[in-house]
Amino acid sequence: MPARVYICPIEKENELKKMLEYDPYLDPKIKEEDLKKLREDEMANIIFARQDYVLKEGASINMDPSKCYLFLNAQDSFLDKAEKKLKSIEGLERAKPDIESKIIMFIDDERKRADEGFGSIFG
Repeated sequence: MPARVYICPIEKENELKKMLEYDPYLDPKIKEEDLKKLREDEMANIIFARQDYVLKEGASINMDPSKCYLFLNAQDSFLDKAEKKLKSIEGLERAKPDIESKIIMFIDDERKRADEGFGSIFG
């Protein structure tokens, strides 16, 4: 699956987190009849909580501390629709290729280290 990286102003991080964590099908406030309508709404079915994503503050990864970085790994069909939904957050943009590859490499390395650490525990 391809991965993309998006950059968001740090002051919009909470708004972005809320979007990423929300799954309308798990929301107890949504009524059954609304769920039927929801199934037909393409944009409402862009559910980030069901995808592979990582959100990092710039300061924690030696990047711009006034930004947060979203790593999103999903199918192309999801990513294209997701990008439209993400653009609803003011100031959010896709990272330039050099920054994108740097963040992807950072996340991959972080995951490998975590796997190795977990493996050494159960060795």
